Amino acid sequence: MQLRDATEADLPAIVAIYNTTIPSRMVTADPDPVSVESKLSWFRAHTPDRRPLWILDEDGTIAAWLSFNDFYGRPAYHPTAEISVYVAEAYRRRGLGRQLLDEAIRRAPDLRLKTLLAIVFAHNEPSLRLLEGAGFQRWGFLPAVAEMDGIEYDDVILGRRV
Repeated sequence: MQLRDATEADLPAIVAIYNTTIPSRMVTADPDPVSVESKLSWFRAHTPDRRPLWILDEDGTIAAWLSFNDFYGRPAYHPTAEISVYVAEAYRRRGLGRQLLDEAIRRAPDLRLKTLLAIVFAHNEPSLRLLEGAGFQRWGFLPAVAEMDGIEYDDVILGRRV
């Protein structure tokens, strides 16, 4: 398994992994699948030296990805990044999410980051366990901030100083 920076050619696979999580209503607040075109500006906002987008590649197949995203676009927040981790269905429960998180924590100081954040649905116990197992703590709770299919969802904010 090779960890590398994502290229634009990887975007269809990144989007495909993301879209597989939508029906469960566990992982993302997008109620409908997204297109590659709709994610181009998001992809281009990532740079290897400041806000990378990494993939785990197994012989040409993207098994998982992690993105560092700006948190609250004002300059004072530049030392903080929100991270997202997605694992392809066929590769789940193999420790790939933890591998990506550990690498993000290890490399965060090189990216001039002091704090990593994650925002997770409160009912997404697997992601909460993953993040807490990597040393993230629950820093906030946002009740009923998302709504899909007429159901309200709570978010948990997790953070870790690095």
